[in-house]
Amino acid sequence: MVSVTPETPQSLNAAAPAPLRIVLDGIDRLGRLDGWIGGFCLLMLTLLMLCEVATRFLSNFLPFFPPTISIAWEYSSYLMAASFTFGAAMTLRVGGHIRVVLLLKNATVPVQRALEILSAAAGFAFMAFLTLAMAKFAWSAFLRGQVSTSSDTPLWFPQAIVTFGMLLLTLQFLARAIQAALGLPLEDHRMKASPVE
Repeated sequence: MVSVTPETPQSLNAAAPAPLRIVLDGIDRLGRLDGWIGGFCLLMLTLLMLCEVATRFLSNFLPFFPPTISIAWEYSSYLMAASFTFGAAMTLRVGGHIRVVLLLKNATVPVQRALEILSAAAGFAFMAFLTLAMAKFAWSAFLRGQVSTSSDTPLWFPQAIVTFGMLLLTLQFLARAIQAALGLPLEDHRMKASPVE
């Protein structure tokens, strides 16, 4: 009896020089993690809102039941921000962000590559600036000991989580610029969810 082991999918960065391929593959793995964390945050947000609705409903019939979960709205805003930032890197890698490709479709291959490099580099610069600004914001909240007014949650913690999600998107833009410069595939469609039928 012959056992067949499934082959590991070949890296889309296989044509890159060895040290660079390791970095690009690492960023791809972080992008997958980014997507899973974003999905987890969205699930937690949904559960929190369902608990809030159930609590309000039960408080109508059971007088000892609290009418609301005191931290629900505050933590839902933290989870919403995390959901927006996490998942963005994976979405970029699979080509899920909205793009206007009118210029790309009508350009020659070298011009397409130049435009991809330019747009990825601009995205990297913009996200690097935002990530740095958010990191300074979180660090400032940590140094000042700022806490939220409703739950006394240290504000640096959710800000640091959002900063990490932004950092992953920054790295994915950097990887995209390198991949475009080396002529590697820019989108990994293997990461996409299967269509629901």
